Amino acid sequence: MRCGARWNGFGLTDMSRVAIVAALEREVWPLVKHWRVSDKQHGGRSFRFFESGDAVVVCGGIGAEAARRAAEAVIVLYQPGIIYSAGYAGALYPAIGIGQVMRPARVIHVGDGSSVSIAGGEGVLVTAASVASPAQKRTLRESFAAQAVDMEASAVARAAEARGIEFAAIKAISDEFEFEFPAPDRFVDAEGRFLEMRFALFVAVRPWFWLRVIGLARNSRRATRALCDDLQRLTSQENSAAATALEPFRKEAR
Repeated sequence: MRCGARWNGFGLTDMSRVAIVAALEREVWPLVKHWRVSDKQHGGRSFRFFESGDAVVVCGGIGAEAARRAAEAVIVLYQPGIIYSAGYAGALYPAIGIGQVMRPARVIHVGDGSSVSIAGGEGVLVTAASVASPAQKRTLRESFAAQAVDMEASAVARAAEARGIEFAAIKAISDEFEFEFPAPDRFVDAEGRFLEMRFALFVAVRPWFWLRVIGLARNSRRATRALCDDLQRLTSQENSAAATALEPFRKEAR
């Protein structure tokens, strides 16, 4: 991340920030639960931002369109130096386990094959329009030589590219290669919000799903812990770097 600031006589300005775009608050809650909360408007929509030092997190909702809107909002309102797509991903290999964290070197949009490369990353993440079944995961792995699949990263990458901002991704595996579950599209509204009550009613009358739901909840918690541990290290490093960069300006101001 590029850290820089100048003293304008009234305070420090032009300080680069790290922005993180996630889909749902549950993915990042252990990280942001004690952060400052700000509700702001952009493009006629309301977004909730969690702020700590030079880090800001926004949870835009599930899917590419929701991720794009959230990314554009945080870019316009906070002018970050780098923006991350963070959250859950599905494994494309049986050997990749729950809670493994991936910082990909390449993110590919499944729909049109466009991609973005990320310096210092490792592996390939593909972004698909919906949760992939085991058969679809196999096809994605073979077609793109990828290790994981998500639903938002390429949209955040495109928003960053349009604004000339550095992009990266951090994803934690929440569903294994063989895990299969009903397509969640029916439980997500136009704003990308997960409709928990509709999902609960769907599952309540289908007892054959109960064990899978329990397993998914357990796996999601593991993925959340691993993701937030990694994000905590990231934001701590960024805040420390920013403090170091600002010290000469503080001395000058004194």
